[in-house]
Amino acid sequence: MVGAFHGHAHNRKCQLDWHPMYIPGTGHSKGEGCEHIFSASNALARGTWHASTFHWHQVIEQHFAFWNDDKYAALSNFLWNHYHEALKSVQTLTVELSAIKAELDITDDDFPRYILQEHAYLDSLKQPPTRDQICMRYVEALDELAERKTCWDSAHEFANNALMGIATGSLEQINEALAQARIRIDSSYAKLQHAEMLVVYVEHQLAVEGRWEIGGDEYNRFKMEACLGKYHTALDDLEHLIVMRLFELSKLSLSGTGELFIEIQFLSNIFCRVQAASTDRQGFAMAFRSYSECNQSL
Repeated sequence: MVGAFHGHAHNRKCQLDWHPMYIPGTGHSKGEGCEHIFSASNALARGTWHASTFHWHQVIEQHFAFWNDDKYAALSNFLWNHYHEALKSVQTLTVELSAIKAELDITDDDFPRYILQEHAYLDSLKQPPTRDQICMRYVEALDELAERKTCWDSAHEFANNALMGIATGSLEQINEALAQARIRIDSSYAKLQHAEMLVVYVEHQLAVEGRWEIGGDEYNRFKMEACLGKYHTALDDLEHLIVMRLFELSKLSLSGTGELFIEIQFLSNIFCRVQAASTDRQGFAMAFRSYSECNQSL
């Protein structure tokens, strides 16, 4: 179980599994008993900061001894008040819940089903549907095929003009130019065949009747999804680097020197620039380059 105070800092799927709100039997328990104890003992730091080891133990032992006596003395009132509070909550919430169930035409069996449905929905967000993944791969294959065709045309043009500018009778230069042209033609043709076979294979998986046109509606849709996926991956990597840097500065005890504040200002500005350039690779590259420059300057 994750305490209610920290639970909302976790993602939604984690809350469905471990938040006290969704665990039967927890009732109004917050799961933060240790936090209350630590909060009460934090005041000891000021008095023991410059004390000896003996006085450390003495102050801490006396604090928790008095804390235990105070809690024990108030235990009866604590149980009495919380018992009546629980009875009142059960009575009030039962009436409210009955009214809501009647209005929405649901039963108690629907609540666990809703949680299971939300679980299944969140699990489905980890990866896009299989067909969408294949469609995004198809778009990438079409882009690769178009690039290979361009390379093939360039190699073909290079081969046609391979002997231009070579003096007549220079057999060594002619053989070298023809060899380079042949290598370029063979390499481009092999890559073009591979790209064509990949496109045909993906088309067979999707059972498409006609090849998608680059710039068409379906192409643009899955092209955008693929770009967003790559962008979010890059953004997660950048966020990971930023958090690592902040932890490094904290470990160096720079939190009170102003260096951490300057670093956060730099990183915040860069992070905003990256978010604004969601579909602009050049903007992301500039933001990442700026982060590297700031990292070196600091």
